[in-house]
Amino acid sequence: MDWNPAYSWLVLALLLSLAELTSGAMLLLALGVAAAFTAAVTALGLTLTWQLISMGIFSGVLVPLGVMVIRPHFSPKGVHYGTTGTGVEKGNHYTTLKRDFDNATGIKVNGDFYRLKVLESGDTDLPQGTPVLFKRFDGTTALVSLASADTDRQDDTSQRKEL
Repeated sequence: MDWNPAYSWLVLALLLSLAELTSGAMLLLALGVAAAFTAAVTALGLTLTWQLISMGIFSGVLVPLGVMVIRPHFSPKGVHYGTTGTGVEKGNHYTTLKRDFDNATGIKVNGDFYRLKVLESGDTDLPQGTPVLFKRFDGTTALVSLASADTDRQDDTSQRKEL
């Protein structure tokens, strides 16, 4: 069996697709599929120049498609793009929690515990279960406002998060 340049593209496609298992960003998978399409073009007997042009065109089409169209279907429900701290959680309601080992008061945002500070009073110690409205982060401290029962009734569009 003779080595065909198409095999090289297929090996690259396999390696990129396997590497996608470590990232979950759909970027490497899109590049792997582009490499597989380039292998098909190579099997037609095109030169290296046309193979590279084909890989560029396939990547230019498949990478945006994979990242912007396919990737959101694999994201957890209710998670906006952007990391915690970029403002995507602003305005959400939370209930306070007490951490076990140091009895610190905080809230959980996307599964992570953040100590809190009330903007109006500067308090950092609230009873567990106190409803608060998240405003922003100051470093790793969540700045919140106390949410009253009246505020909850008026703001039906916001979702109460109790994690």
